[in-house]
Amino acid sequence: MQHSGNLASGFVLVTGAKGFVGLPLSTALVDLGYQVRGTVRDAFQANDSQETLAVGDINGDTVWTEALVDVSVVIHLAARVHVMNETVVDALSAYRKVNVEGTLNLAQQAVQAGVKRFIFISSIKVNGECTLSDCPFNANDLPAPVDAYGVSKREAEDALRLLGTETGMEIVIIRPPLVYGSGVKANFAALMHAVQQGWPLPLGAVYNQRSLVALDNLVDFIITCIFHPQAANETFLVSDGQDLSTSELVRGMAQAVGVSARLLPVPVWALQAGATLLGKGDAIQRLCGNLQIDISKTRTLLGWVPPVSVADALKAMARRLG
Repeated sequence: MQHSGNLASGFVLVTGAKGFVGLPLSTALVDLGYQVRGTVRDAFQANDSQETLAVGDINGDTVWTEALVDVSVVIHLAARVHVMNETVVDALSAYRKVNVEGTLNLAQQAVQAGVKRFIFISSIKVNGECTLSDCPFNANDLPAPVDAYGVSKREAEDALRLLGTETGMEIVIIRPPLVYGSGVKANFAALMHAVQQGWPLPLGAVYNQRSLVALDNLVDFIITCIFHPQAANETFLVSDGQDLSTSELVRGMAQAVGVSARLLPVPVWALQAGATLLGKGDAIQRLCGNLQIDISKTRTLLGWVPPVSVADALKAMARRLG
């Protein structure tokens, strides 16, 4: 990671500073010489080492005054994240409260505090849920979110762009796909565990193509967007630049942890039928469907190249798993 000579004057504010992305991002920024302030929701998460402040729940009424003192760049990671089994009755309203109203409230207060650039971590779900073969998503596609989380992220993007036009605060929007690395949870962690344990997996006949982004690559790209003049008022997709089938991913995981991949060539139609019967159709879509991302704009406009390969990222993840 090479970012020198372009440090932001004033603090960089990282919301969700103790999260999966926020913690390594904050650490990397401090190592590079940035003045970093982080925010978390609960007081017990706060500490004095990186000037971390508790702001409570994020919504349209959150007070950011103290957090925004002397801040020149905001990196907004905190969000109501996508969950696999939604339990609230009105999911869209719940997502809007945090992801739209909360984001716009922070951005409006950032304008008042004199913040120069607002970096919003959105989601590839704004583009949609899947792609046709060899027809990857790109940053200029018309948004087509399907679920409540994706809709809320799109609405937040639209509100931020309008605010940026009206006030002159620079808006940078980043839409990552699935992020993996040390500390990842949910399906990716479960799959890595299954591979590590040598369990046979019925994924040997899955020849889809999916774009992922390693945590280290996402952190590097966010930092690039802090100072790069061409990032202002742009929307970027980010990935590792190497698409994988699910079976290739399993083989990569196996190699990283030093075991043999045990893949059974079960036809995709059989996997889909079984998953539908078990009420797991969405999960099997993520394992078997295509979701490809074109990062040519990211490469060309910013000159950014993913610094970490998929193989190296998986090896680093395996080392941390022990």
